[in-house]
Amino acid sequence: MSRLGFHHPLKRWAVLGGLVMAVGGTGLAAATVQEGEELIGTVAPGWEPVEWVNSQPLTLDQLRGKVVLVRWWTGPECAYCAASAPNLNALHERYQAKGLVVVGFYHHKSPTPLTRRHVEQLMNGYRFKFPVAIDPEWRTLKRWWLDGRERAWTSVSFLIDQEGVIRHIHPGGSYTDDDMTTLTSLIEEFLAKR
Repeated sequence: MSRLGFHHPLKRWAVLGGLVMAVGGTGLAAATVQEGEELIGTVAPGWEPVEWVNSQPLTLDQLRGKVVLVRWWTGPECAYCAASAPNLNALHERYQAKGLVVVGFYHHKSPTPLTRRHVEQLMNGYRFKFPVAIDPEWRTLKRWWLDGRERAWTSVSFLIDQEGVIRHIHPGGSYTDDDMTTLTSLIEEFLAKR
């Protein structure tokens, strides 16, 4: 059995091909579009939740002039939603008086029946003090995010400026430190435009 040395043409091509793929793959990964990027700069559509908790019913038109952070979340089976709850609470507490409105949209995935009481229990567990809308049939989630598309997450966040324009999307999962730095920076930037 012969061994192929580096100088053998097949081995050289294999090594060069691997290097090209490694470098090219890195470039491709960096060049990929973040999920939902096509929505940045568009006007956020209206929403139609059936029921509100912690608030009277709200519309986006009523929130014009405010910076709005909308986050879809679900029950205890979503570890990402639970991990993001403290960050949402911190943003609400820190920026509410400055003009940020955090709105949670509950979209039901649990095998238990959907009731207002169930949502209130989950909210109390997460200590949410901001308005929460119940999106029972995912109508608003579908219009805003899914819209016939295959998406990796349903626990998506939208940052909307004072004019009702989508300025940032966190496509789901929990917030990393980098995500929070970006989100906080953008919130402060838009609040400064008041």
